[in-house]
Amino acid sequence: MKPLKQLRPQPQAAREDVIVFAVGGYKLAIAAGAVKEIRGMDDLHAFTLGGISARIAKLKYTLERNGTTYFVVDAAQHFQLPASKASRVLVLRNTPTGVLVDSTDRIMEISALHGLPPAFTHEERGWYRGLAVVNGLVVPVVNHNAFLNRSELEVLRAGLERVR
Repeated sequence: MKPLKQLRPQPQAAREDVIVFAVGGYKLAIAAGAVKEIRGMDDLHAFTLGGISARIAKLKYTLERNGTTYFVVDAAQHFQLPASKASRVLVLRNTPTGVLVDSTDRIMEISALHGLPPAFTHEERGWYRGLAVVNGLVVPVVNHNAFLNRSELEVLRAGLERVR
């Protein structure tokens, strides 16, 4: 007897640690290796830099850590979710970006990263790396490089250089 052909592609082998967090009542995950630090909201400075503040409205704060300025993005606004009560900042690794989240849940290992379904058609295709099943729930796994893209970071760096 011939084996049945598979109709759907197998999920990518992912086996990675992720941090599960919440924003606006939704659970999301991010690669644990992409996060340098999880911290409270203290030491944040409101971001105001002329026209740049209006162009990058999701950017709310800056954070100074060890000589680096981190640009802190409101995750609810980034993901176009209802306003939320942020209480934590995920400081990302290898990029001067922080992300405001409501809470962090846990670090856990996922065993599969599923591709995004065709219903994801707009900017969310860049926001997420894929979907994972976490305790029976389907959770989007965030693309950590999507919070501030390269051109936004260049504008922010240039703006900071002008005011220094």
